[in-house]
Amino acid sequence: MTRYTVSQIARRTGMTVRTLHHYEAKGLLRPAARSDAGYRLYGEHELSRLQHIASLKVLGFSLAEIHACLDADSPSLAEALARQVARLRATIVRQQSLLFRLERVAHAAAAGATIDAETLFDSIEATTIMEKHFSPEQLQTIRQHGEALGPARIREAELAWPQVIAGMQAALTLAKDPASAEVQALARRWRSLVREFTGGDAGLQHTLGTLYREQPAAMQERTGIDPALMAYASTAIGLLAD
Repeated sequence: MTRYTVSQIARRTGMTVRTLHHYEAKGLLRPAARSDAGYRLYGEHELSRLQHIASLKVLGFSLAEIHACLDADSPSLAEALARQVARLRATIVRQQSLLFRLERVAHAAAAGATIDAETLFDSIEATTIMEKHFSPEQLQTIRQHGEALGPARIREAELAWPQVIAGMQAALTLAKDPASAEVQALARRWRSLVREFTGGDAGLQHTLGTLYREQPAAMQERTGIDPALMAYASTAIGLLAD
């Protein structure tokens, strides 16, 4: 079995040796063994644990909370996180599928090709929810705001959303106080992403809220945000000081 020293792990992960020693001091990550020279040695089990520590830390949890998550011997938490990973993966797959369908129609139209009925049905289905709930003026505002942001920033926001959603879901699973510093930080990021999408337009934000209330199943299918998570996030956002 391959074993790794603290220095090797630090080089491969970008973490510092000091951080890894700190995790050991806090009881989060203990070496599997020591070499004859006294060096700490870590195996696959320890690397897996380190991955969990890093993931939860990115989501804003304190080391004490991470310790509780890892050592509580709570299968329900593990199952909840696994379900969230599966949900986010499914959301990404659906978004990629939507992008592919729309790009296919756009390229065909630009090339002057004949677009068959099935392809048209696909593209119509992919955009119906937007057209059904947003006015033409609002859709134009969204398009204009998207052009102003540019594709690079839009892509950054698309990548940021799964992380924010996962963090809020984990906080909900742990029944964290929406007023806590960690959840408030997530709420601030959530609100910022919504404002970027809407350009701060109050009408658009109201329409989004109505959409989640009136069609929770459809929105959960498209975003991975279920009613309980939306209610929790809304409560946290409502408590923001600014």
